[in-house]
Amino acid sequence: MGQQDVVPARIVEPGCSDFCGASPIMTYRFKQAHIGCSIALLATLAACTITPPPSALETPKPAAAVAGATLDQYKVRVAQHIFERNPSLVLKGTPQAMLRSLVVVAYTVDRNGRVIRSSVYRTNGDDEAEATALASLRRASPLPAPPTRLLDGNGHLDLFEGWLFNDNGQFQLRSAHSPQATTID
Repeated sequence: MGQQDVVPARIVEPGCSDFCGASPIMTYRFKQAHIGCSIALLATLAACTITPPPSALETPKPAAAVAGATLDQYKVRVAQHIFERNPSLVLKGTPQAMLRSLVVVAYTVDRNGRVIRSSVYRTNGDDEAEATALASLRRASPLPAPPTRLLDGNGHLDLFEGWLFNDNGQFQLRSAHSPQATTID
């Protein structure tokens, strides 16, 4: 082993710090400052708490799961009300296998059952069927008042309903329709 490879041993004198030439007083002050900063950092981190997620027991069920049956029951009541207000347009019996049209209407009711908005959401382009669907909904307004727990923060309930039209222009509603024919006659 040559002289270049020799690493001199470090001599540590009593009271000497790791900082070259620092006096014991400077070392003491540095340690105090270091401890003070560490305490301040720990206090800051302790103030930042992480909120644990609510336990499974505290988590409320989704509104749809709780009110799903109630919403379906309400939609059936609305369908029956529309049928009562539009008797000449309601298809009695089985809808044909190939429907003339399916018109989906989006509408909003207030807490009293008044239709405050309605529009065609989906259609095959049958203007007459669209007009009939919207007119039958208007004639039936006000609808039965919705259950309070289904209302949003503004006291409204948004719904969709499908009008199933036969070739003769009569309809049934998706929420309360008879089974559809399976063969084309």
